[in-house]
Amino acid sequence: MKKITLFFLIIFSHILFSQKVTETEKLATTCKVWGFLKYYHPKVAAGEFNWDQQLIDILPKVEKAQTRKEFSLVISNWIDTLGEVPLIAPIAEPKDVKFFDKNFDLSWINTSALFSRNLSAKLKFIEENRFQSNTEFNPDFDAFKTVKNYFDLDYNNKSNRLLMTFAYWNAIEYFFPYKYIMDQKWDITLNEILPAMVEAKNSDEFNKALRKMSTKLNDSHVMFHIYPDATTVKSPVYFPATGKIIDEKLVITEILGDSLAEADNIKIGTVITKINNKTIKELIEEKRDVVSASNEVSYQNRIIASLLKSESENVKVEFLTNGKYETKAMKWFNYHDSHRNEFKKGAQKKKDKFKLLENNIGYVNMGEIKPKNIPDMIENLKSTKAIVFDMRNYPKGTFKEISDFLNPEEKKFCDYTYPSLNYPGRFVFEEGRKAGFANKDHYKGKVIVLLNEDSISQSEWTAMCFQTAGNTTIIGSQTAGTDGNNFEFDFRGFHTAFTGIGVYYPDGRETQRIGIVPDIEVKPTIKGIQEGRDEVLEKALSFIEKGELKTQDSQKQQATIKNLENLKN
Repeated sequence: MKKITLFFLIIFSHILFSQKVTETEKLATTCKVWGFLKYYHPKVAAGEFNWDQQLIDILPKVEKAQTRKEFSLVISNWIDTLGEVPLIAPIAEPKDVKFFDKNFDLSWINTSALFSRNLSAKLKFIEENRFQSNTEFNPDFDAFKTVKNYFDLDYNNKSNRLLMTFAYWNAIEYFFPYKYIMDQKWDITLNEILPAMVEAKNSDEFNKALRKMSTKLNDSHVMFHIYPDATTVKSPVYFPATGKIIDEKLVITEILGDSLAEADNIKIGTVITKINNKTIKELIEEKRDVVSASNEVSYQNRIIASLLKSESENVKVEFLTNGKYETKAMKWFNYHDSHRNEFKKGAQKKKDKFKLLENNIGYVNMGEIKPKNIPDMIENLKSTKAIVFDMRNYPKGTFKEISDFLNPEEKKFCDYTYPSLNYPGRFVFEEGRKAGFANKDHYKGKVIVLLNEDSISQSEWTAMCFQTAGNTTIIGSQTAGTDGNNFEFDFRGFHTAFTGIGVYYPDGRETQRIGIVPDIEVKPTIKGIQEGRDEVLEKALSFIEKGELKTQDSQKQQATIKNLENLKN
C-alpha cells in the first residue's frame, strides 16, 4: 500500500511540476529570487556582479520557460553561474541583540510551487551562509544599493520597468520596518501590480502604476512625485484657499490668495460640497490609489492639496451657505508658492514663537520656536501655572532643550528598530532616545500638548518625549501615525520616500498608523471654524482651569484607544 501511495505521489508531483506557469507567477518569483540574492548571496551582496544587468539578461530566459520545471531550471542554473557559496554556517547571532521578526518571512523558499527541491535547497544554503556586513545595522543604509543606477533607466522599455519594480519591491520587503501592519500583504501587491508594469505603454503609465504600488505601504512618509515633462504638461492652477475635511465637506481654514478669494466671496469657514459635480465623499474615494497614508485622518488631510488643484482654469464649485447650495463657475489661477505673494494684500502676519496668555498660562508655537529661542521662552514662562505646547505643526528640533526644562529626571521615551544588514528582513531593537536630566529646577506647572492630523513624524516623536515629564496631557485628535526617519529617493521621472526605522514606546507600544493617542479628544467643528474659534485650544484652557478629566473625556479616550488598536487586527 505504501509503495502504491508513493507511486501516485511521484506521478502527481511530476504532473504538477509539468504544468504551465503564468507570466505573473514567473515574474513575481523571479523578483523574490533576484532580491534575495541581491542581499544574501555573498558575491552578489559584495558587489562582484552588475546585478541589475544580471536581471536584464535572465528575463528573456524566464519568459521562454513554459512549465514550472523549466522555470525552476532557469533559476537554478542562474544561481550556479554566480559561483560557489563558501560554507560558514552556523552563523552565531550577536550577543545582547534583540531581534524584531514581525516583518521576516523567507518561507517562500521552501513552499514555492515553482521550485524544485534542489532549488529550494540551494536558496536555503545561501540563507544559512549569507553575506555578512561589517556592521549589524546602519540607519543610513542604501537599500537600493547605488541609487545612481536608476537615473538612466528608460521606462518605455519593459525590462527596465521590471528592474525598477523589482528594486522597489525588494527594498520594502527587506528594509521597511512597518511592513507587518500594511492593510494588504506585500506579496499580493506584487502580484497585482506586475500586469500593469508589463503592459505599460510608456513611462507615464509605469510611473502611475508604481505610485499606486507605493500607496500600499500605508505610510504617510511615502510621497510619490512624478516629474512632468515641462514641454507637454500645463502648469496647474489652484483654489485661493485651503482647509480641512469635516463631515465629508471641505471647510476653508486659511486664505492663500486674498484678492482672489475676495473676488469669489471665499472666507474662513466657507463650506465646499462639490468640485466639478463630484461630492467631497466621491473625491475622497477617488484618490485612494494615488495617495499613501498611515491612517484615515492623515489620508483625508493629504488629499486636500490635490482636491484644490486643477489642470483646467475653469472649475465648478458647489458651496453650502446658510443651508442653501450654490454652484459657482470659478476661474482658478497659478498663484501657488512663488506666485502666491502677488495676490496677498499685505505681508503675512508674523506668528508668535511663544507668549503669555491670560490667567498666567504660557503658549508655545512648536512650528515657529527654534532652539536659540528656548532660553527666552523658559525665562518668560517658567513661573506660569501651565504651558500649552501647540504641536499641530512640525517642530524645529527643540525637543532636547524643552524636555530638559520639563523633566525632573532622565527618562527614556522611545526605542527603535533598525534593519539588520547581516540578516535582511529581520530588524534589531536598539535603545532609543532619552529626555531630561536630574533637574530640581524643572518646570512645576501643567504641560499641555495640542495635536491633530497635521502632527506627523517629528511632531509625534516630540510628543512622546514630552510625555515623560509626568504632568503632561495630550489634547486634540488622532495624529498622522508616521514615526521614524524619512528615507527619500530620487529616480528618473519620479521622487519617492518611506519610513526607514521603527519607533516604539519603551513598553513596546506602536505609534505607526496609530499615532499619539490624546488624553482628551477634541476635533474642530464647522460651526467653530466659522465663528473663528480654536476649539482645541479652548478645551486645553478649560482643562487647565478645571483640573481633572471629566468622566465622558476618560470614556472617549478609552474608546479612541480601542478603535485605533483595531487597525492592527
